[in-house]
Amino acid sequence: MTVVPVTSPDLDAAEVSWFAALCSDDYQFLGVPEGHLRSSWEHCSSIVKTAEQQGFRNILCPSSYQVGQDTLSFVAGCAPITDKINLLAAVRCGEMQPIMLARTIATLDHMLEGRLTVNIISSDFPGEQADSSYRYQRSREVVEILKQAWTQDEINYEGQVYNFKGLTTDPARPYQTGGPLLYFGGYSPDALDLCGQHCDVYLMWPEKIEELEGRMKAVNAVAEKYDRTLDYGLRVHMIVRDTEKEAQEYADYIVSKLDETQGTAIRERALDAKSLGVSHQAKNREIADEFGYIEPNLWTGVGRARSGCGAALVGSTDQVMSKIEAYQKMGIRAFIFSGYPHLEEARHFGSRVLPNLKTCSLPHAYGRVPAQTPATPLGQGVRR
Repeated sequence: MTVVPVTSPDLDAAEVSWFAALCSDDYQFLGVPEGHLRSSWEHCSSIVKTAEQQGFRNILCPSSYQVGQDTLSFVAGCAPITDKINLLAAVRCGEMQPIMLARTIATLDHMLEGRLTVNIISSDFPGEQADSSYRYQRSREVVEILKQAWTQDEINYEGQVYNFKGLTTDPARPYQTGGPLLYFGGYSPDALDLCGQHCDVYLMWPEKIEELEGRMKAVNAVAEKYDRTLDYGLRVHMIVRDTEKEAQEYADYIVSKLDETQGTAIRERALDAKSLGVSHQAKNREIADEFGYIEPNLWTGVGRARSGCGAALVGSTDQVMSKIEAYQKMGIRAFIFSGYPHLEEARHFGSRVLPNLKTCSLPHAYGRVPAQTPATPLGQGVRR
């Protein structure tokens, strides 16, 4: 299997992350809401603190208009209650005026002393059904304006969506020189071009290994046109137990009360419900075997009750370790895991698998370092 070029120098280390269920995506039984698992500051911040205690390096804080909490406000609240874990904030481009967004992210970066990373999102707004090419153009312009605000004394930008002339950038300079790492996911040609030119980590949802490899090669070819290399990430759910049978039984358990109509409603309420990536997750369910598996230990049952990432690694500690090692051999350096319920599954993974993994925080693509006083070293990366 071909190893795709990567930015990170630590080829035997990975950034292992968890997921904060800000969008009320936490269940004991998928599709059956429970009050104590609904999105709240108390519940979701406890997920962040638990992930840090377990040794996860980063945590994805997702974004949704329709359910849950505001992502950037939540990340700000996490600054004083954490001191090691990075916060991966999902930012829907166009939701906030770009220069105001640059200032907001820069402020958060200082509050976190460089522990901020950003997930660039390009989905529709409520009531909007924009063409894919327009949405990615809007995201491209936002990213380019952010980079001007973070690296130049003046913003001058002429685009299809935004136009600015002669605007000073003070105080938009982040803690990290050049700004936080940009994580990005998307499958269309416009998405790949944006990622290849401007972003640092290409995120994928779970598919068969050969499909993932094809996506990595496609975006790597784009990055090479811009004389860049990328890191690669996989967002996937996790069910790990002492034995494969125990893990499979738990997978069956969490969907045992799922009403398919409710599952469909949950999937369709998401703003990315009609995206190309979501269609590929739906295809996975169609080609799965009678138990929902598309390859050994990769189970598609989670996608019956959520949009976006719709599959889980299900197996014993050794089996899950083997899958992760196979992904690493492909060139995947960043993993964003989650499980149901998120607190309990973070502990399962944290006790069974995480101690066996060499972890790091991903470095910046061009060796960028904090602009201010250096933060406490967290791992093998060059960023800190």
